[in-house]
Amino acid sequence: MGESVETIEDIENSAQAIRRILVVDDSRVQRKIVSASLRRWGFSVTEADSAANALESCRTEPPDLVLSDWMMPGMTGLEFCREFRALPREDYGYFILLTSKSEKEEIARGLDAGADDFLTKPVNAAELRARIKAGDRILRMERELIDKNRLIASTLGELQKLYDSLDSDLIEARKLQQSLVSDRYRDLGVAEASLLLRSSGHVGGDLVGMFPVGQSRIGLYGIDVSGHGISSALMTARLAGYLSANAPDQNVSLFRTAEGAYGMRPPADTIAALNRLILDEMDTEHYFTMVLADVDLARGEVILAQAGHPHPAVQRRNGKICMVGRGGLPVGLLRDAEYDQVKFHMAPGERLLIHSDGIVECADTQGRLLGDDGLETIMRDMRHTHGPAFLEALIWTLTEYAGVEDFKDDVSAVLLEFKPPLAGH
Repeated sequence: MGESVETIEDIENSAQAIRRILVVDDSRVQRKIVSASLRRWGFSVTEADSAANALESCRTEPPDLVLSDWMMPGMTGLEFCREFRALPREDYGYFILLTSKSEKEEIARGLDAGADDFLTKPVNAAELRARIKAGDRILRMERELIDKNRLIASTLGELQKLYDSLDSDLIEARKLQQSLVSDRYRDLGVAEASLLLRSSGHVGGDLVGMFPVGQSRIGLYGIDVSGHGISSALMTARLAGYLSANAPDQNVSLFRTAEGAYGMRPPADTIAALNRLILDEMDTEHYFTMVLADVDLARGEVILAQAGHPHPAVQRRNGKICMVGRGGLPVGLLRDAEYDQVKFHMAPGERLLIHSDGIVECADTQGRLLGDDGLETIMRDMRHTHGPAFLEALIWTLTEYAGVEDFKDDVSAVLLEFKPPLAGH
């Protein structure tokens, strides 16, 4: 077998992946001829005189490349190749069969057994060197992929840890946001108030609430902050402080009367004040829609202002429904925005529903929105269902309409129901 001179440095530069080579041949002379060239080129070479001995060597020290004769007594090179492929190892081992066979059917058998390449005996040094370089390129790419996959797996592991941490934080944030609506039901004597807040994700941008104003008045509100997620949720937390039931001195809707009690500013004025606060004190791109109502429970009088929020629905005792409010601009868009308010009366047995667009813009599987007409139908069908039970039934109905349990938008509502008159009154 003729040889040409090549430096070890050249081999090391071109054969970075292949270092250890196992030569398997029952002919001692053939092994020595091939091994001599390989050692000259700088490879670490191990020899085996049978496939059985070669397998044992592969188990203790897996080679990067195997050069195996096909025809050997006992286990053939083809059988050895199958056993070699069955051995557990972290990386890939390149396998070249040395053979005098050139028939396509025999070559196909070799490939099917797991051989990567073939060399015809007697082995030509230049061809052997070329095949080793080809194998080295393949192994190098394979090991680069392994390294990259390990890096990806490690990165995914770190990302999973980060996700788990964020998920845990978001679960706690959800609890905190839900605690902003701690009082979901209140018996107000002549009326009852029920609240619903369901975020589409861990946290959302909807907020509902109520606060007392003296002995016989309450304030009700529904808010929908633009966007979703953490920044919207933080905005709702701040707005909850501006409309706090527990800290009336911080509630922008309330003021101290001369007698030291609390009175309520006109809802339109409160919304205008919130608009100035958002634009002057908050560096944010968020805006929000809102309905704010001042309810005189003793007289059944409601003064309501609307700022881009869906029209609230009033259901009369006979089941008839009317939408109230004058629309208006969302809060936080224009500094000089003005807001109007409406006044209407509610009698015993009637109810008011303040709701977010997550209800009327709920879409079915065909993309059709529920709309005001759909909401009216639901309210008529459930006219004899009251309080939290009505809000729960509303969620179930929306789930059936949408065909999914997870809504694309936050869903929130405030339900104020004046109790019907007692029998005989």
